[in-house]
Amino acid sequence: MKTVKEISRLTGISVRTLHYYDEINLLKPTQITDAGYRLYDDTALERLHSILLFKELQFPLKEIRAILDNPDFDQQTALKEQIGFLELQKKRLDKIISSARNMIMKGAENMSFSAFDKTELEQYAEEAKQKWGHTDAYKEYEQKHSDSSDKTEQLMQIFTEIGKIKHLPPDSKEAQNLMKELQNFITENYYLCTNEILKGLGQMYISDERFKNNIDKAGGSGTAEFTAKAIKQIK
Repeated sequence: MKTVKEISRLTGISVRTLHYYDEINLLKPTQITDAGYRLYDDTALERLHSILLFKELQFPLKEIRAILDNPDFDQQTALKEQIGFLELQKKRLDKIISSARNMIMKGAENMSFSAFDKTELEQYAEEAKQKWGHTDAYKEYEQKHSDSSDKTEQLMQIFTEIGKIKHLPPDSKEAQNLMKELQNFITENYYLCTNEILKGLGQMYISDERFKNNIDKAGGSGTAEFTAKAIKQIK
């Protein structure tokens, strides 16, 4: 059995992320001690391994959970599929490295952009998603979350709520609670949104006119700037 800190050191995943995986029922600890420490056995580690590989296939966390929780999930078959995808990634990375070296040796006149073509990689990922998406749990998830416009509307609603409290200090409890809500929404519906990623988004909310205009449209003038300031206060 391994503790959260041991798992973190072993995998490079932050303790906070492992706690979040527990909160959303993606990776539950095998046991919780009387002192409140989470412990993980080899079966939990195997599940974590599958989670990380599916993340490489660009699966959102909710989809990963739906797939892994399905009783028909075949880990060995999935592993073979994931290996194939990773080999394609390696092949593409080798091409990019070769292209960069060629630029050093021969200059811009002989540069090629073919190495950056992601068509084969995206096709493989899509086929994998179609295959592993044929689970009852995944279909149920799709019925609830397939409409991307609904996600956008929900995201904009968060900015509407932020706009209502932009008169408060950016480090106020109300503002920080909404920043946490924003961060969790992005993680649950798009990708793992760490503090670093969220801070990067905060800068984009004010530097990119499209984002700034849409956010200010939802929450009123100054919402994007207030959001960026509030995100900076996250610790």
